[in-house]
Amino acid sequence: MKRSFRAVLLEALNRNAENYPNLVVLNADSARALSLTKFTATYPDRMYGMGISEADMLSTAAGMAATGLIPVVVGFSMFVSEKPFEQIRQSIAYPNLNVKIIATHSGLCVGQDGATHQALEDIAIMRMLPNFKVFVSADVTETKSIVDAMMKYDGPAYLRLGRDMAEDIYFEDKVSIPGGADVLLDGKDVTIAACGMMVEPALKAARALEEEGISAAVLNVYSIKPMNDKLLLEYASKTSAIVTAEDHMKAGGLGGAVAELIGQDHPVPIRRVGVNDRFGESGSQEELYLKYGLTAERIMEEARIAISAKRQIVS
Repeated sequence: MKRSFRAVLLEALNRNAENYPNLVVLNADSARALSLTKFTATYPDRMYGMGISEADMLSTAAGMAATGLIPVVVGFSMFVSEKPFEQIRQSIAYPNLNVKIIATHSGLCVGQDGATHQALEDIAIMRMLPNFKVFVSADVTETKSIVDAMMKYDGPAYLRLGRDMAEDIYFEDKVSIPGGADVLLDGKDVTIAACGMMVEPALKAARALEEEGISAAVLNVYSIKPMNDKLLLEYASKTSAIVTAEDHMKAGGLGGAVAELIGQDHPVPIRRVGVNDRFGESGSQEELYLKYGLTAERIMEEARIAISAKRQIVS
């Protein structure tokens, strides 16, 4: 079943507002688009509409955090990570302030809004910042658990969400932690490490590969920074072949992080599924995922290549 990121985000914010009386929410003229107007109705003195002025919004959030408030900045990924990056770096990351950024509408899944709104670089730039924790959510259940984890952490954190609907990956409440990752399927021939909207195609690919006699493990790497190095190295040793999958540039995101780790500590063949050094364009999510190769079929193809490469090394 597919459910809305935006609907569950409101639920998560409301619940945490009850638990954290110093939580405040900031948005840049996007409360209606993000279904946050009901938060305003419940907590009218804890929602700040900052207008279309994202740099000011992030600087304001930093100032609020310096007074002991817990500002949660919510907005489209392009406009709360890339546009105000200087303010995030200088005013939040550098002084290590307790600001939470929840970025919706990330990646190609933004669809018809086109290249100007499709943040394909945000994981890369946010994981480069000292002090920041970086998360990517695969479905609504995970979104709730990651928001809870962010609130428990005293420091800056970034959560990346899709545009709207996501297939259920988890059917019961789960616990998310900084540095966490989940083994969704075990396997011995290849490891598929995915995040966000690409977790569903990764599972689909693994089940199809099983019909070919290929045993594929699927890891949901929801914490990009810190990453679960121990688990990834364990599966690099176990399967000796890795495929990463993400709705992001191949460079710098999950694939880059995994390649850095594995290349240094346990070199095995790695293939990356993602956007290959180009901007997005306007179209439906389904059309764009097919055109840019963000599909189960591409994951399967890359898995076969990785397995073939490891066999050549052994031989």
